[in-house]
Amino acid sequence: MPFIIETWDKPGHAPMRTRERDVHLAYLDANKSLLLACGAKLEDDGSNAGGGLYVVDLDTREEAARFIANDPFALAGLFERVTITRWRKAYVDGKGYL
Repeated sequence: MPFIIETWDKPGHAPMRTRERDVHLAYLDANKSLLLACGAKLEDDGSNAGGGLYVVDLDTREEAARFIANDPFALAGLFERVTITRWRKAYVDGKGYL
């Protein structure tokens, strides 16, 4: 069952996000088989909103929590808050799953 993971950065930590970005992207690439979607949250003008959204294909909340806890952004202490929500896949890439 997929899970949505939403993160919020600590205020004033944009330099940390920039510094850890490459190792974070390498982590995502190494785990791309688990990712249905992911990306940074943005302001309407396209600037960084300080957080991210991941849709991960994992069986349990514990696996989702472990996944985000091992993200280099989390290991560096970037996140102020993280939520994990179970999700029912209805449509992905135009394909129906109901």
